[in-house]
Amino acid sequence: MRLGHFLSTIGLLFGASFFAFSLTPSLIPRTDLMQGLISGFSFAAGYGLGVFLSWLWSALQLPQPKGKTRQWLHWLAVAFCALLVLGFLWQATGWQNSVRQQMGMEPVTGVRPLTVSCVAAVVFLFVLGLSRLFRRTFLFLSRKLERRIPRRLSIMFGLLAAVAVFWAVTDDVVLSAGLHATDAAYQKLDARMEPDLPAPKQSWKAGGPGSLVEWQDMGHQGRRYLSLGPTGDEIAEVSGEAKDPIRVYVGLNAADTPEERARLALEELKRVDGFDRSVLVLITPTGTGWVDPGGINSVEFLHRGDIASVAAQYSYLPSPIALMTEGAYGVETAKALFRAIYGYWRELPKESRPRLYLFGLSLGALNSDRSFDLYDIIDNPFQGALWTGPPFRSTTWRDVTKNRDPGSPAWLPIFREGAVIRFGNQDGGYQRGEAPWGSFRIAYLQHASDPIVFFEPEAAFRKPAWMEKPRGPDVSPELQWYPLVTMLQLAADMHAGIAPEGFGHSYDPADYLDAWLALTEPEGWTEEGLARVREKLAQRNPR
Repeated sequence: MRLGHFLSTIGLLFGASFFAFSLTPSLIPRTDLMQGLISGFSFAAGYGLGVFLSWLWSALQLPQPKGKTRQWLHWLAVAFCALLVLGFLWQATGWQNSVRQQMGMEPVTGVRPLTVSCVAAVVFLFVLGLSRLFRRTFLFLSRKLERRIPRRLSIMFGLLAAVAVFWAVTDDVVLSAGLHATDAAYQKLDARMEPDLPAPKQSWKAGGPGSLVEWQDMGHQGRRYLSLGPTGDEIAEVSGEAKDPIRVYVGLNAADTPEERARLALEELKRVDGFDRSVLVLITPTGTGWVDPGGINSVEFLHRGDIASVAAQYSYLPSPIALMTEGAYGVETAKALFRAIYGYWRELPKESRPRLYLFGLSLGALNSDRSFDLYDIIDNPFQGALWTGPPFRSTTWRDVTKNRDPGSPAWLPIFREGAVIRFGNQDGGYQRGEAPWGSFRIAYLQHASDPIVFFEPEAAFRKPAWMEKPRGPDVSPELQWYPLVTMLQLAADMHAGIAPEGFGHSYDPADYLDAWLALTEPEGWTEEGLARVREKLAQRNPR
């Protein structure tokens, strides 16, 4: 059925329904622009499904309404779509505020329905134009081929040829040009030298006199990581006695290969006596090379500065782009660094070597998890790992969550009574579990509202387990599951990026403190002392 010889009526019905469902809340608050993009793609997805079903109905030669009945059905469909869209737009503000309320954010007074509708219309028309261009390309190629080969074969080869043409244009022109521009922009940012972050003058600091890594080769994120950490004096203000923490970072430009950068990191760590500290943290940074200050500052305060940390950069692109373009390279760097550091550490006397922990956030958590094989360390294990906001692609995380103990929620599982792996969030949770937490420990820090963790492609056709009741404390009770739409919402949530600290993919230093406290069990801390540390961390990282 056709409306005005332009749009499919069945497509409009499905498109309007998907558009309406897309206005319901998801995990992260949305801007008007983001909402418009989500709604536009949802409309396009629903419209495409409707067109396909309409084509299938006709292909099966099933009865269809004719004449005036058909025209009335057209107008009824248009009226229904308009009322449905307007009704859901009217409620959208309340739904957005239900998400904001869970995160302690101020309510909004409106979502600007006109803005959302206009953006959605532009997105839908753009997708519709592409689909019709594809259809015309397919028909043109199939007709050309039909002159030489049978019609059925011409249709099949015409379709394959059209797909190949569009794929080549998208991959070789659009994506390649976009990635090249993005790469150039982030490369300039990574090389930028900040005048307020000069090279250290102390020889015992990475990048200082005698360092094996030049300051300009540390990269933008590396220089910030090395310069902005707490000093021993700052730590002493809350602990009474402290050392200056040791930090080592090797930038992407410091050497040509992951193995060479890993050897540089090891030699620099040895040069600054990092293995003489009581705790050593091996960090896998995010795609840009960023190390979350709250994640490392908190553990440095807990151990009164008697700690060293080491990291190696593998990319200067944001994690989502690095995950698509340099995922294997990130794993290669993480493995090389682990082999170098762990290989040296395991040969040291057990009674005098530092306790070794792994740490990673987001893509860093994924690559840290992939950096070692359990069979390689089983005879001489390190102490444990803290993985924060692990991406949904993490195999270990997925397996543990899937095989969690009965009765524990998917957003905060208990696995085998907590003997090895434990989960926590902004409310703690690391003390759960019937079994004692052994000498080898893995801790996950995750928010129930983190789309990087809880996105799953399967949400297109089935309700995710984390949406079952009881839900996480930061997930709106208004959130509902809709086929395909929910998957698009979660995909957009991963790039929304407006969740306040302590929610979504933004992790609070105080939550890191609780995780490191449970994982490493530093001695001599009272509740009053920990309160002072939390206050100090909040001052260094204000919301």
